[in-house]
Parts: sequence; structure tokens; C-alpha cells
Amino acid sequence: QVQVVESGGGLVQAGGSLRLSCAASGRTFSSYAMGWFRQAPGKEREFVAFISWSGGSTRYGDSMKGRFTISRDNAKNTVYLQINSLKFEDTAVYFCAAEGTRYRVLGPENGQSYDYWGQGTQVTVSS
Repeated sequence: QVQVVESGGGLVQAGGSLRLSCAASGRTFSSYAMGWFRQAPGKEREFVAFISWSGGSTRYGDSMKGRFTISRDNAKNTVYLQINSLKFEDTAVYFCAAEGTRYRVLGPENGQSYDYWGQGTQVTVSS
């Protein structure tokens, strides 16, 4: 089992950057694929990015390509999400999640593929 805790959110001006971190517990962290999702007020949860257990494969939501970068450091049990050129519409709570039992069936962009979720970190972009 994995427990994850997000950090790094905050208030930032449009055009700025943030790096979110997701610290995970558990000796088997390096065997889990990890994902980032976000949820804005009044909107459904949205897939942001995925990274395979080794870091060798990544995937991004269509509106994230070019500004978002996911990475991981298995030695530190941490996954990162770098967000550049922040826009007002990036305002949301960002969640980190570790793959679950249905991951290989549903794929990395489906929230139901992940069984272990953090509490989220708020990102607010001022225009």
C-alpha cells in the first residue's frame, strides 16, 4: 500500500511557475505508476499527467502538453509536476495518485485506475 502527500501549491501570478511534489510512503513506491489530476471548482476531475514506474514513459492531458512536466525520483519516493506559464484556468486542486488494481485495464488517464490518493494541494493563479 502507498500513501501520498502533495505539496507545493500556492498563489501565483499568471505566467509564473510552480513545482508540485508528491511524497509517497512505502518500500514499493518505485513499482507504482503515478498520476496527477486536478479539479477546479464546479468542474469534473481532469487528468493532468502520468509517469510509469521507471519514469521512462509519460503522458499528458491534451491541454497540458508543453507547459507541464512530470518526473519522479524513486530514491526519494517523490513525484514532481512542474507547471510553467501558469494560466488562470490552471486554478484547481491538484491531486497525486498511485496506480491501483484496475490500472492495466483502464489505462493511465482514467481516475479509476488509481487506488491511492492524496488530499490535494491548491493552486491559485491570479490574472
